[in-house]
Amino acid sequence: MKIIPTEQDVGKRLDVIVAERAGLTRSASQKLIEDGSVFVNGATVSKNYRLRQGDSAEFVLPEPVPLENEAQDIPLDVVYEDSDLLVVNKPKGMVVHPAAGNRDGTLVNALLYHCGDSLSGINGVIRPGIVHRIDKDTSGLLVVAKNDEAHLSLAKQISSHSFERIYEAIVCGRLKEDEGVIDKPIGRNPVDRKKMAVVKDGKEAVTHYKVIKQYKGFCHAAFRLETGRTHQIRVHLASIGHPIAGDRTYGASDNLGVDGQCLHAKTISFMHPKTGELMRFDSGLPEYFINTLKKLKEE
Repeated sequence: MKIIPTEQDVGKRLDVIVAERAGLTRSASQKLIEDGSVFVNGATVSKNYRLRQGDSAEFVLPEPVPLENEAQDIPLDVVYEDSDLLVVNKPKGMVVHPAAGNRDGTLVNALLYHCGDSLSGINGVIRPGIVHRIDKDTSGLLVVAKNDEAHLSLAKQISSHSFERIYEAIVCGRLKEDEGVIDKPIGRNPVDRKKMAVVKDGKEAVTHYKVIKQYKGFCHAAFRLETGRTHQIRVHLASIGHPIAGDRTYGASDNLGVDGQCLHAKTISFMHPKTGELMRFDSGLPEYFINTLKKLKEE
């Protein structure tokens, strides 16, 4: 594909223009440039190169290759499905993406079996188009794109903050305000790279919260993500001295018998990528969460 910059394109970053013209996500276009598959005036350039008047850019999209992970017949709680996407209710303890130490039994393994040939190849790999993630020990709703068009549409909605995600959690301590906003940048923890932290040079991260019920030493609250950084709710709550119950990674001292953070992705809403219809899904609280609330009420 050849790109001749228009007046509006001059001064824009190359990765932005490639993403727009090729129908790719920003990360996919950046990878294409970093792999040396994009040429400006016959030469490779960096992803942050800004187009100039008279430039000519060319690139060829590679054919999607099959994902090497194994398709596994793992039961899925499918809340909704059509030819463009599906919404699943992920159980606590299931890893989303295969990685070292978790090659089997993941959501991706299950989706490869469930979806068959209907998968997104948006990043050059034929795989389920997971456009947002939830942690292993976080339960709840996740939307998966079946084709590139749906993947791009959903990714843009997340980027523009029009894709709504509401979580519920039990947190340590009693939140002083009934509702509020936590606005703190998040990046890699400079001491422990496996963790995230509030850091000055981190990416913008905004979490809205509302108390549902206060208990002795704990609080049940709802959280709406304005942004979607890794471990965002967990890090934000820990930063104000109220880590999520069970989240030993981020400082919870009393886990109430919960193994891993007591956090549930309860509600998601977005515009359907093909029909434009508003789609809204709500997941009931899982058994472990309900049992923890009962324990708090008894105390």
